[in-house]
Amino acid sequence: MSTGNAGDGTTSARQARTRNEPWRNWAGNVTARPVREVTPASVEELSAAVRAAAEDGLKVKAVGTGHSFTAAAATDGVLIRPQLLTGIRNIDREAGTVTVEAGTPLKRLNLALAREGLSLTNMGDIMEQTVSGATSTGTHGTGRESASISAQIKGLELVTADGSVLTCSEKENPEVFTAARIGIGALGIVTAITFAVEPVFLLTAREEPMTFDKVTSDFDALHAENEHFEFYWFPHTGNCNTKRNNRSAGPEAPVGRFSSFFEDELLSNGLFQAVNSLGRAVPSTIPAIAKVSSRALSARTYTDIPYKVFTSPRRVRFVEMEYAVPRAALVETLRELKTMVDRSNLRISFPVEVRTAPADDIALSTASDRDSAYIAVHMYKGTPYQAYFTAAERIFTAHEGRPHWGKVHTRDAEYFSSVYPRFGEFTALRDRLDPDRLFANDYLRRVLGD
Repeated sequence: MSTGNAGDGTTSARQARTRNEPWRNWAGNVTARPVREVTPASVEELSAAVRAAAEDGLKVKAVGTGHSFTAAAATDGVLIRPQLLTGIRNIDREAGTVTVEAGTPLKRLNLALAREGLSLTNMGDIMEQTVSGATSTGTHGTGRESASISAQIKGLELVTADGSVLTCSEKENPEVFTAARIGIGALGIVTAITFAVEPVFLLTAREEPMTFDKVTSDFDALHAENEHFEFYWFPHTGNCNTKRNNRSAGPEAPVGRFSSFFEDELLSNGLFQAVNSLGRAVPSTIPAIAKVSSRALSARTYTDIPYKVFTSPRRVRFVEMEYAVPRAALVETLRELKTMVDRSNLRISFPVEVRTAPADDIALSTASDRDSAYIAVHMYKGTPYQAYFTAAERIFTAHEGRPHWGKVHTRDAEYFSSVYPRFGEFTALRDRLDPDRLFANDYLRRVLGD
């Protein structure tokens, strides 16, 4: 039942409603109270909702699953929910691409591609996000040559501030394409994404403990010798867990059912939840818990299709800060972080995650024009994190670090203009596409200026 034509600037009764409850993100550290919430069932309805918001003098933001720890999607205006804009529009096997609706969760895309014998080349380790939310904030995995999910984009469709639909690629509106692959919601609302895909392949994962001193001393070799290398350091210990993923000719040898339950569910989620709750209640127990936790997972090797190797269930909620530093500065930065923790009274129950990415050509990519390494620090949900994050951020920024757009940080436009060579290109494009700042919010005002 409709109150008007979806194309005439009005919104339908079934797609718009006044929001009474506040919106909260996954971690619970961001809250917003939008005036109304819209769940468009088509691009036309989304365009109408944007035009209606502009006519009413309201700001507009789209939100996926709320996995960002920043207020990138928060608004006191109109909140767009894309959960009806899901599914694959087209698979072009000759071109090696798939076009998918923006609200599609990564886990559904991965499953659908696998059924078609296809896969993304690389991905992060969490697959709950929508494809538009993940790419708009620069979500990434780890890779020697293969970069973030956004770097695998071949085309974009977005609704701009006047309600029109703009498509872009390397050949069509290339200046928009260069910037919009990581747009933080500042240029418009993404409605569809075309990704590069390839025939599904096998990865062999090798997980094993390693000391902090060894992994930092051998980091350059470990990075060079493996297509995908990452590791976790457990604060208050000298212990790390490492993971090496490399393409394999097979045969397929997935994680056994018992090992999957024991290590991925019982230890990494169930027991980890319990010990974090204990640590939050009694912080003095954390160093001892860390020593036990860092030795809990044993070495293992398995071979499977990409999303079953790259991704893992994450049920323990946390707050996170992540910075990209020049890859050559990783070891020095990480050693400074460890020294800071060792000399402080901080109690850190979550491991520090380290990954890498090659340079790319996206304006606001954390790997824009430089080979990068990522250091992610976490605190269990409900635990005070400000002192730890502030001290860590001081170290990261001393190395010209670039914070992940969807994770906690305190940087502003002045800082970003000094660490992103193409920052001015992005803000100039924003001025052209959204001169009245329909898609602005407090977060964008801070990080991009106004």
